[in-house]
Amino acid sequence: MQELSIKIAIAGRTYPLTIKRDNEELVRKAVKLIEDKIKDYGDNYSVRDKQDLLAMCTLHFVNQFLELDGKKTNLDSETLSNLNRMNDLLDNCLK
Repeated sequence: MQELSIKIAIAGRTYPLTIKRDNEELVRKAVKLIEDKIKDYGDNYSVRDKQDLLAMCTLHFVNQFLELDGKKTNLDSETLSNLNRMNDLLDNCLK
C-alpha cells in the first residue's frame, strides 16, 4: 500500500504525518472532529488554554471509544476497524 506524507493542524499546531494513502480521508475526518470538539469546548466553557481543550477533547473521544468498545460484539468489523484506526491516529497526534 502506498504511503502519503501530509501535514495536519490541530489546536494551532502543525503535525507532519506519513499515512497509508487509503487512510487520508479518515485522518482528515478525525482532524475535523477534533477541531470541532475543541471549538465547542472553547465556546461553551471558560477554558482557553489549548492544552486543557485538548485534554477535554481526548477525554471525550476516549470515553466514546470505551463505551463502544464495551459494545463491540454488536459492531461490524469495518466499524471496529475504523474506530481502532481513529484511536491510533489520536494516539499519534498526542505523542
